[in-house]
Amino acid sequence: MVGTGTLINIITVLLGGTAGLLLGERLSKNLQEIVMKGLGLVTLVIGFRMALDTQSIFIPMASVALGGLLGEWGKIKTRLDSLGDYLEMGFSRLVSVSSTTEDFTKGFVTASLVFAVGPMTFLGAIQDGLTGNFKLLAIKSGLDGFAAMIFAATLGLGVLFSVITLIAYQGGITLLAFFARGGIGMEANQVAESLAVGELSATGGILIIGIGLALLEIKDVKVSNFLPAIFLAPAIVLLLSAFGVSL
Repeated sequence: MVGTGTLINIITVLLGGTAGLLLGERLSKNLQEIVMKGLGLVTLVIGFRMALDTQSIFIPMASVALGGLLGEWGKIKTRLDSLGDYLEMGFSRLVSVSSTTEDFTKGFVTASLVFAVGPMTFLGAIQDGLTGNFKLLAIKSGLDGFAAMIFAATLGLGVLFSVITLIAYQGGITLLAFFARGGIGMEANQVAESLAVGELSATGGILIIGIGLALLEIKDVKVSNFLPAIFLAPAIVLLLSAFGVSL
């Protein structure tokens, strides 16, 4: 069944996140801070590894710059804060674990980026849509479930709502691949798609570095306002490919 991989992913994130919320209540402030700092360091490593996937640093550079302008113009962070406030009000009995709207949004955005950005997400979703093989997404689901437990223990309830991003982004890619599978097969298109995935991963890695800096309380980069960069990176690659420009 198309979308099985994303469904498994949603279940593991919800289970892992719920376990993390229960665990978080039993952790002292000092232990939560230690876990948060460790998570920040690991997040930086993940971000740097992904950022190095680029074939041309100018692609993620342009994507991040333009994405930041679009995000600031569209006030994405403000809108996400408003969404977090709305969800907190609707689930006020559960939000004792997540003390502020800022914490809720940080958990939502952090988990969304980590779970939705990366080659396993894109390639797994395409594979699921084209062939119905969700093995890659099943592996990713196990990793995400564990990460959700750690994130939720330190960042709170917002982590669970990252499944909204999984449904919209990962599930959306699977559906697009399912409906477009009849037109895929040209070698040039496959090369362009591979490059697009690499630049998306690299751009996402740069944003994840920003998250790592925020988790370590080094600098609040306002990563939310850079989210359009994730979509701009593959779009730039495909546009350049259409005009015969190689990376």
